[in-house]
Amino acid sequence: MDFGLTEEQRLVVETTRSFVEKELYPHEAEVERSGHLRREIVEEVKAKAIAAGLYAANIPAEHGGAGLDTLTWLLYEKELGRANYALHWTCVARPSNILCAGTPDQIERYLKPCVRGETWDCLAMTEPGAGSDLRGMKATARQGKRGGWVLNGTKHFISHADIAGFVIAFMASGEDDTPRGPRKRITAFFVDRGTPGLTIRDGYRNVSHRGYTNSIIEFDDVRLPAEQVLGEPHRGFEVANRWLGATRLQVGATCLGRAERAFAHAVEWAATRQQFGQPIGRFQGIGFKLADMAVEMKAAELMILEAGWKYDQGTATDADMAAAKLKATEMLAMVADEAIQIHGGMGLMEELPLERIWRDARVERIWEGTSEIQRHIISRALLRPFGA
Repeated sequence: MDFGLTEEQRLVVETTRSFVEKELYPHEAEVERSGHLRREIVEEVKAKAIAAGLYAANIPAEHGGAGLDTLTWLLYEKELGRANYALHWTCVARPSNILCAGTPDQIERYLKPCVRGETWDCLAMTEPGAGSDLRGMKATARQGKRGGWVLNGTKHFISHADIAGFVIAFMASGEDDTPRGPRKRITAFFVDRGTPGLTIRDGYRNVSHRGYTNSIIEFDDVRLPAEQVLGEPHRGFEVANRWLGATRLQVGATCLGRAERAFAHAVEWAATRQQFGQPIGRFQGIGFKLADMAVEMKAAELMILEAGWKYDQGTATDADMAAAKLKATEMLAMVADEAIQIHGGMGLMEELPLERIWRDARVERIWEGTSEIQRHIISRALLRPFGA
């Protein structure tokens, strides 16, 4: 097994890290203090990201993206993850891979403008009464009498819907009878901004990821032609499972980058802060914290990269990705907390990025599947061979 990076991977890492430090870090203080990412910053940094070849790097080259394999993409995500989330996600956008499942016309209309930086997409799944239980969604799509579809319902916690040019909406479109009771069918749709009946409202104020917005989306008799279906009718879950599986690894990879940034501050502080005539890192109470942080970071990194490698080989399981996401997100929470503890009161001050990393870490154990959901996936995989 080769643990070394290829020349291409080293170049991707170095280029992305340099871009993050030079183009994203300088804007962090403004975004953190205002809670708002100015459009002027977005356009300036986006143009530089496109020129650097870092924009839409997750999208296949045939559609205009960089075409990174999953493992290299995760290394790239790790470097982007060092910065404020709103900055790297909005200014160095990675369109949803699910757009690749569209028809040729849909790819031209929706995917390619995202790749060119002309617009953004957003995914609308979560509802006020259906979070982890997507089969429990209440928002509906019914087929009209004259063809097409009519959408009704509400979605919330929809990331960056305020700037998106269109919504990829997942709606309950019927039911199947199964031995375990009725099972909802799900259909995915493209819904253009400005479509009659579509309303996008401001969401909730969030302790994590300032400047990265969430919205509430309401569908009130939104009428769509049949060609607005993404994939096949009633097969929305199949489309999502095929194209969105690696998003859990993306979350984990960005956690690795933030953990490394927090850890670097902690090590430097422990080596230079003097107490009782010596660096505080020489006291076991601090030195052992650093050792534990380093071990947890290494374990999480290996799990994320192994899962990414297996994804490229076509051998990754849901349990592989769930375990990697679980480990990385819980590792970040631990590292961020210990980094602040090592700094003492200074760790909570805005002069350092630690209090931001600590706040931002909290949402990682919730979105893209809670830690409890990840544990459920893992335990179910362990018990399944025994029929339990």
